[in-house]
Amino acid sequence: MSESSVDGGFCPGAGIRGVDSPPTFPDAVDPLLDSGRLEHPSGSRGILLLADGTRFEGRLFGSEEIAEGELVFTTGMCGYQESLTDPSFAGQVLTFTYPLLGNYGVHPGISESSSVHPRGVVCRQHMTSPDHRDSVGSVHDLLVAHNVPGIEGIDTRSLTRRVREHGTLLCVFGPSERLEEMEVILSELSPPDTEDLVAQVSCEGPTLLNPGAEDGEGLPLPRLAAIDCGVKHNILRELCTRFEVVWCPADMPLEEIVRDWSPDALFASNGPGDPAHPGAATVARRSLAAAVRQGMPVMGICLGHQLMGLAAGLRTYKLRYGHRGSNQPVMDLETGRVHITSQNHGFAVEDPVKGMLAPHPSGARSENSDNVLGAEFRVRHVNSNDGTVEGLDLLDKPAFTIQFHPEACPGPHDASPLFDRFQQMVADHLESPEAELVSKEGGS
Repeated sequence: MSESSVDGGFCPGAGIRGVDSPPTFPDAVDPLLDSGRLEHPSGSRGILLLADGTRFEGRLFGSEEIAEGELVFTTGMCGYQESLTDPSFAGQVLTFTYPLLGNYGVHPGISESSSVHPRGVVCRQHMTSPDHRDSVGSVHDLLVAHNVPGIEGIDTRSLTRRVREHGTLLCVFGPSERLEEMEVILSELSPPDTEDLVAQVSCEGPTLLNPGAEDGEGLPLPRLAAIDCGVKHNILRELCTRFEVVWCPADMPLEEIVRDWSPDALFASNGPGDPAHPGAATVARRSLAAAVRQGMPVMGICLGHQLMGLAAGLRTYKLRYGHRGSNQPVMDLETGRVHITSQNHGFAVEDPVKGMLAPHPSGARSENSDNVLGAEFRVRHVNSNDGTVEGLDLLDKPAFTIQFHPEACPGPHDASPLFDRFQQMVADHLESPEAELVSKEGGS
């Protein structure tokens, strides 16, 4: 469980050779360490309303307020704490298809951020008394601590089938006595993709996570600028074992990153919302494209992959119901190998030949644009279920992207060697004559 402890907190630089007194950041479970367990949910009657007119009745837990957002589902049988704290779920109401939620409680040090990001949680049955020696509270406790509503007793099979048939739907749920208020909210509700969700979940300012990090031979690790579009803690942990990492906000332009931190490589993280949104995501896309043009090694994950696709002149579009869960099969077209991967995204990059596969009925998509990377690309990975693009390799540039999550929290570890691929790509680049030229050009 890496550096987790009963003291809580998130410290990705802990245990890295050469690093003294690395900074520590909040973990979503920290409030439970101070306050202890809260009361069990009241079980008050609640109502879930969907934009298509469907209604479900259930029982409330968590914060017994009104929740609103885009209804999505995830298929993981475990890893609910990681899903609840994944910033990519910002703006959404998350349904868990596995019928039991919270069997092993919530634990210090394994969250993916400092907060709970879904605007509401839907499940079949919530476990009020989890059974695990390391548990410090229940899912109910975690939701109360972060003021997030939940509803249980819902027929999640029926709900998931409806989402699969009609695509993601706007929804609202809350106390049954506030039904009229919820109906008004639902009638006026806008898709969360219209909001600048990346700006809501990105860090506030740059921070060096593991200053002085060294490899096994005592040599300084290359410096990596990690653009935070909604990054997961375990991605930062993986990066900190391979690089000296500067954690940068999404709206920090590349010229400022280069001027202030002189990175050797750039990384663009996962995140929520529409990759074509004109806010912080667009700033991050421009930084990514500028780094590629300068010949800097670049890796993108999830939203970072979609930003690369846009910069390559491909359109992005909303998927019918997205890919969320820890069992998504992805084929590497170069090796023919299929990886079982963890994913969480509602948008995709169009295939340059086949176009937009499995699109949402709303038709939400980006505008046509030009390739501004100064390089051509090829599709390297595709989803084995629906054929959608899952990864791009740039030609004659040290850069690649993947749609899935190789840190596998939660999920299988099939794709974790991709971090090693990027590490080797950076090492090869730093030994090449082009690296000196990039260093001289700086942020120009």
